[in-house]
This record gives sequence, structure tokens and C-alpha cells, in this order.
Amino acid sequence: MNKNRLAKQMAVAAGFVLLCAASMAADKQAPVRGAAQAPRAASPAAQQKNDALPPDDFSGLNYTDDQKAEIDKIHRDTESQKAAVAKDDKLTADQKDAMLLGYTRMEYGRMYRALSPVQQRQVRQRMMARRTANNKAPQKVQPQGGVQSQPATP
Repeated sequence: MNKNRLAKQMAVAAGFVLLCAASMAADKQAPVRGAAQAPRAASPAAQQKNDALPPDDFSGLNYTDDQKAEIDKIHRDTESQKAAVAKDDKLTADQKDAMLLGYTRMEYGRMYRALSPVQQRQVRQRMMARRTANNKAPQKVQPQGGVQSQPATP
């Protein structure tokens, strides 16, 4: 029984080592990304997503001094991570947009966890109200099929 567990652990460790070695070998053989590919401009969809960040659901809350310090630290940490992504030349514009959006979402999550239960309830209510308002807003419906019939002219 113990031999089976040890064998499984050794197999997992060996697989991990082989995976890392294969990854390093592939990186050495792959051409330099910057020279082989021209960087692409961000797609309009990615730009729309970046502009579609939610409004500040955290505004108007009465923070304690500890919460203010924690939120300030979270914001500074996130800004340093975003600055590192912006300076990274290995990433395409789409990748940078995705990472920046991900860091923003993580920042919101960390800020939410720093709140008291009452404050968290207030933020949840604001988010739900915003979502229901967005769902009730009329959305443009695109015609299906792409061909519209035109009236016959006499």
C-alpha cells in the first residue's frame, strides 16, 4: 500500500520534471517572439471590454483607518503589477489588455474582502442593481441571416 503511494508520488514528480524540461527545451528552440511576429493592435472587442469596467461600487462607504490603509496597499500593489505588464515587450496588446483587466478584477476582489460584512452587503446590492439596470436596458438586435427583403417597387 505504501509502495503504491510512493510510486504514484514519484511518477507525478517525474512527470513534473519532464514537463519543465520539455518547456525549457521548447523555449530554447523557439525563435524570438518579437522578431518573428509583428505586434498586433488590440481588437475592438478587447478595447470595449477594457472600457466596460464597472463603476466604482466601493464609493461612498465609510472606511475605518485600517481599511483605508489596506485598500491603499492593495491599490499600490496592483498599480505596480499593471506597470510591469505595460513595460513587458513579450506580450501582445491583447495579452496586455487581458492581464490588466485581470489585475483590476483581482484588485476589486481583494478590496471586497477588506470590507466589513455590512459594507460587503452594500457593495453586493449596488452590483445587483447595476446588473439589473444593464439587463433592462434595450439591446440592439442584429438581423439574423444578413439578407433583408426589400419591398417590391410598382
